[in-house]
Amino acid sequence: MYDAMSTPINFRTLDLNLLRVFDAIMAEKSLTRAALSLSLTQPAVSNALRRLREHLGDPLLKRSGPGLEPSPRALALWPQVRSALAQLERTFNPLVFDPEHSTQAFILAMADATAAELIPAFSKILETQAPLANLRVIPLTTRDPRKLLADQHADMAVGYFPAVLADLTAQAQAADSVEFEHLRLFEGEYVCVMRRGHPLSHEPMSLDDFCAARHMLVSFSGRPFGFVDQALASLGRERRVVVTVNQFSTAGRVVLNSNLITVLPKHFVRVAGLEEQLSIQALPLKVPPVHIDLLWLKEGRSRSAQAWLKDALKRSAMEAMSHF
Repeated sequence: MYDAMSTPINFRTLDLNLLRVFDAIMAEKSLTRAALSLSLTQPAVSNALRRLREHLGDPLLKRSGPGLEPSPRALALWPQVRSALAQLERTFNPLVFDPEHSTQAFILAMADATAAELIPAFSKILETQAPLANLRVIPLTTRDPRKLLADQHADMAVGYFPAVLADLTAQAQAADSVEFEHLRLFEGEYVCVMRRGHPLSHEPMSLDDFCAARHMLVSFSGRPFGFVDQALASLGRERRVVVTVNQFSTAGRVVLNSNLITVLPKHFVRVAGLEEQLSIQALPLKVPPVHIDLLWLKEGRSRSAQAWLKDALKRSAMEAMSHF
């Protein structure tokens, strides 16, 4: 049993690295996520927490449901520890990103569906933590935004980049130099949507009905061929794409007033407020799951600014997914 008053605390014997681990655990409320943010193994983080508990004579955090609940002592210590660590970082790295006083403009490339999911929560973080900074979201017009990032037209890209991630994994496995980093934000699925009362809205759709329908395709690049068409081609089938647009919001609005059907991210239908206006059907064929990833250039903006932006987007995604 821990007793904070039983043993005087000897600061001279305290390993200050334990405070960095404590800060990460308090921020993440998860040993797993703290380990990821520190690039440590979970056993190493658990061991550091155990040592700090013994040194301070306090449990600090205990498991509560899926997360960790801090003790009163931990809640009292954390603001002081975080402030001290930030001051040390500014001392040793004067170029460190200071969100409270920074006037930087962040540029993110993403589709409108992704922006609808992430930006509401991100804007709150920006307002409270970086009130002088600003954000510009630009359209994502490609499934491979590496040139966009390399040319510094955007700080980070958010989207579905399966070919890019496969290429980066292959480079890493071949021990080649990898210029980009990535982080999984959330997973989703695509659904088929149409107006209420559409002839295909009354019962589950067959593959024949799907292929025979008039389709609207959302294509960032403008090419009239997407991942659904690839999945159909593997079955020896094809569909008729009548209209191609480059925004999910446009597609959603058009099908409301036509007999076109389209394929949209399920989460977008919800955040766009279209659930009550559209009929949602499961796709009559298997398509790969949708992974929304964050991609950035390693040597882009300062590492501390990158770390802050990555953390803010990660928390925005967690907030968005909590509403599902």
